[in-house]
Parts: sequence; structure tokens; C-alpha cells
Amino acid sequence: MENLIKMVQYGCGKMSQWTMRYAVEKGIQIVGAFDISEKVIGKDIGMIFSDKDYGVTVKSSNEFEDFLKNNQVDIVVVTTMSLLSDVYDALEICARNGVNAITTCEEAFFPQNSNPVLYTKLDNLAQENDCTICGSGYQDVFWGNLISVIAGATHKITRIEGKSSYNVEDYGIALARAHGAGLTVEEFNEQIASADEISADERIDKIVNGSFLPSYMWNVNGWFIGRLGLNMKNQSLKSQVQKCIPQIAEKDIHSETLGLTIPKGSCTGMSAVVTTETEEGIVIETQCIGKVYGEDDFDCNDWKIIGEPNTEVVINRPSTVELTCATIINRIPEVIMAPGGYFTTDMMPENYYKHRPMHEYVGGNCCCCGDDDCDCGDECHCHEDGHECTCGDECHCDEEHDCGCGGHGHHHCHCHDEEDDD
Repeated sequence: MENLIKMVQYGCGKMSQWTMRYAVEKGIQIVGAFDISEKVIGKDIGMIFSDKDYGVTVKSSNEFEDFLKNNQVDIVVVTTMSLLSDVYDALEICARNGVNAITTCEEAFFPQNSNPVLYTKLDNLAQENDCTICGSGYQDVFWGNLISVIAGATHKITRIEGKSSYNVEDYGIALARAHGAGLTVEEFNEQIASADEISADERIDKIVNGSFLPSYMWNVNGWFIGRLGLNMKNQSLKSQVQKCIPQIAEKDIHSETLGLTIPKGSCTGMSAVVTTETEEGIVIETQCIGKVYGEDDFDCNDWKIIGEPNTEVVINRPSTVELTCATIINRIPEVIMAPGGYFTTDMMPENYYKHRPMHEYVGGNCCCCGDDDCDCGDECHCHEDGHECTCGDECHCDEEHDCGCGGHGHHHCHCHDEEDDD
């Protein structure tokens, strides 16, 4: 790799104005940008995030793969849709061409519990071509690592409850429609809520064949299971359920994103509640509320860890969009250094602030912190002859078999296993 990290932006809508600006300000070189919209194709990317020419023109997504084949690219940032099936083609092109990719796609945060078929295809392809695919964003810190760190200060946990609210106006038309904004209640019940009114066996069948539509917290609960070393009750996804509830307009409200006025009594969005039972007796109940905001609404992020002791975290008015994009950019060095495959962030260290140019965090040991002299808490020497790992369960070794030490996923540490359980 040359000195600067070379990045491609895939998707040049609302989110990209932040990801591209943050990347440039952290010393990342943007070498390409792609979109499907004629409104931005041909425009200099500087017009999107700085009102100054940057020297890179947005190209059609049809040219994306040829560009990767003919140019050095270290990372692709994908900021388009919310379902893995919707971003699969872009991620598959990256994996097929051996290029690392990170995406804001919410399902991509932990897709193995909602679309294992596409997850496995991407994982295998990325391993074959020695690159890493990853999902991150707001949920990485505010729905994930923030809570797992607090859990580390807790003696006993019986229940974890979370609630997060966001304005769908900030994320584009695809997300607003996915939340049912603008639908009548009858249309919402038929098109969205009905998907959850099925038996556990039917839901499992949908997950297996790739037709399941997870709410954002569905994948977050799966992430918690992995991060905290827990197990699903009865070792089955039947112990996890979700329910989508419409949010009803109390008066007419205009949506700039949808380009229409939502009448009183229709849906401004939805609340999705996901409940997971674990073998350890811990219940995880999480809720995300995405809707077109009224004048009194604001983003919130509220979490409770119930046990000994109880802890409550309340964050009002977080800058959800900017936090999402900053998290993505701060994750780039760790994605570049991670082993080949689909590598979810429950297997990475907590995201931390990076004040130096991003390329200075790439290199060193395999703990993914970016420093040759590691100060992130891991002391991993997994790939050095004669050394035993002292970093615990998070060393990111390249073993291809299931972990016997409590981790979940084929990249976890096996250093403390006396023998291979397989």
C-alpha cells in the first residue's frame, strides 16, 4: 500500500457528504465515486461535500467493477440501502476483486442471523480474495460497543433494554419507504406488519431462503449475542422475535424526502421491537423508532442494563447522521487490517478516536488497533513464532474452525483452547 489510504465512495447521496468530507480531513485520498442517479453522475465530488472541485467525478455504477480492476483501491465505502440484498451486488464486486469494503447498511452490521446465504457467499468470496467486508455505523457504537462496555462494569445482568429514535428524512427515500412512511395503516399492516405475523418455523424458513426482512435491531441483538459470548435459548433463532408497529400522524405532516404530505391518521414510520431470550437467562429487548419527525420530535438513544447494579444511559439529540459517518471512517484502518472474510465488528476492538491521518493506524500486530506498540488493551502476537496469545478471546487469528473458548465466528481466538473441540 502507498502512504495514503485510497478510498472509493459508492453511493453519493445524503450520507456521502459526511463520509467523503471526514475521509478527506483524516488524510484519506478519494480516488473514485459512483452512483446510479443522473443528478450526481458527472458532478465533481467536491461539490457534494465542500463546494470546491476535488478533481474526482462521480461515475455511473455500471463502471464500478472496471474501475476496481484497473486502479489501486484500499477501501470502498458503501452508503446506499439498508438490506443486505440491496447492497449485495456492490459488496460482491468488491469481494470478487479483492477490495475491502465497509457499509452503513444496517443489516450488514450482523447479517449472519438474518440472511445467512448472502453472508456466507460474501464471506467465502472475501476469504478467497483476501479482503474484508464489514458493516458499521451508528449501531456499532451507540447500539453495540457503548452497551457492551457498560456490561463490563456489571456484576450480573438479567435484562438489556434499548430504544433509539431517528428521523427518516435524514437518510433518503429508500429508508423512509422501508419504514412505511406515507402508507395508510391498512397498507402498513399488509406490507410490513404482516411479515412478522408468522410462526417461528416460517420465520426460520424465510431466514434460510433469504426472504426475511429484519428490523435494524434484529441484527443488533445478534451482535450482542456474539459480543457478550451468550447463546440463543435452545440454540435456535426461534428464541428471537420482532414486531413492527406503525407510528401514526396526529396531524398532517410534510415529508421533503417523500415529496408529499402525510395526512393525519396515516403512517409517519414505524417502531420495531426485537426480543431475544438467551440460554444464560438474559433477555435482550431493543426498539428502534424511525419516522418523519414532527416539530417536537428529536433523536434519542436510551439503554438500560438491569441486574446488579442497574445502569441507565440516556442520550438526547445525538447527531445520528454525522455519528454514523464518523464511525464508518474511524473503522477503516481496522477493516483494512482484519483477516479476509466477512468480519463483523463484534470481533474487533471498540471503535476509538483517531486524531492522526488514517494511514498511520494501518500496520502493526493483528489486534487491529493500528499501532505497532499496541496500547488498545490487546497484547496479541498470534502470528509470531514461539508466542502464545495473551489477548483473550478477541485476537482475530486466522483459524478456520469454530471457537471453543466462548467466541462466535471462525475468526475468533483459539489460543487458550487445550485441544480442538472440533
